[in-house]
Amino acid sequence: MTAKSRKVCHVITRLIIGGAQENTLLTCEGLHAAGDDVTLLSGPTTGPEGSLVDRARRGGYRYIEIPELVRAVRPYNDLRALQSLVRFFRSVRPDIVHTHSSKAGILARIAADHAAVPTIIHTIHGMSFNRTQPLPVRTAYAELERFCAARTHVVIAVADAMTREALAAGIGVPRQYRTIYSGMEVDAFNPDQVDRRAVRAQLDLPHDAVVVATIARLFRNKGYEFLIPAMALAARADPRIHFLWIGDGADRPAYEAALDRLHLRTRTRLAGLVPPGEIPRWLSAADMLAHASLWEGLPRAVVQALLMRIPAVAFSLDGAPEVVLPGRTGELVPPKDVDQLAAAILRLADDHERRRRYGSAGRDLCLVRFDHRRMVSEIRGLYAVLAPF
Repeated sequence: MTAKSRKVCHVITRLIIGGAQENTLLTCEGLHAAGDDVTLLSGPTTGPEGSLVDRARRGGYRYIEIPELVRAVRPYNDLRALQSLVRFFRSVRPDIVHTHSSKAGILARIAADHAAVPTIIHTIHGMSFNRTQPLPVRTAYAELERFCAARTHVVIAVADAMTREALAAGIGVPRQYRTIYSGMEVDAFNPDQVDRRAVRAQLDLPHDAVVVATIARLFRNKGYEFLIPAMALAARADPRIHFLWIGDGADRPAYEAALDRLHLRTRTRLAGLVPPGEIPRWLSAADMLAHASLWEGLPRAVVQALLMRIPAVAFSLDGAPEVVLPGRTGELVPPKDVDQLAAAILRLADDHERRRRYGSAGRDLCLVRFDHRRMVSEIRGLYAVLAPF
């Protein structure tokens, strides 16, 4: 940090193991390494999804927890969180406040505006209002996003789809938006450095198994209500197909019960909550990824799979078409279409050469487009324009 360091404050609701959180930590680490004066504010991190708090504390920048900043809507706590953020911004006087996630994105932008922060930036990792919510909830969040957009200098979208969806909802104007693809540590995802046979042996898979992996929290809106029946169709049609679930969550008991009812339990391996650094090893056992989430910004699980040369099948929504390129890196199917999801899985299961071709092209694409160093460089470039020394 130098005498001319740019003072940047990032704010996120919680630091569970998730795409928005990994993106934010990589950004803070990269900015800190480049000499910026970085502070990360977060609410408490609780729940079965795991925690990245230890990594934040080791990052070299300041990490501060705001106890009142909780994910659930609680008016009294929300008011206290807003007041805490205003006091902090007025005390620290950052050059830039950069917000992430729905709750923190709303409260911290309002607080930054009240504290007269010179530059306010928000990243859309996924829309705060979406197709899975009741209409009154969607309407309320959309109105709040419009209010906050009027107080935001730049909105970063992790995929072009986020910009289109936000503008269609009347949030901000086109000149405010900039796509910066969500970055990840691409060097960690190297299929040539993992012993695929050893991992498959650990999972006790048949030698001819075609493994369909899924990386997602075991939680509503992640598409398991469509994935599980598609699994049943595919498994009945091809006895070689087995499944690997990477992730955990509050709905695990219900999903395990569904696997039992459909006689899929012996064909499905549940890895549970896996530390981020272990995901490449587990993915190496797979032959394809099935991604059925109904609410995404950029599907990082798909990027991770493609980096491991594993092709993907996904619903054609949000940022998925910017990663899953039909006929090149995988197969897209209409959202919620169980029959077509199963059919796409079967097509790839039956064609080793197609899987190889898709996986190779996918790795080439993702190594460049989703490198966290490129993401940090583009964010710093944006900062330099908005808040020059």
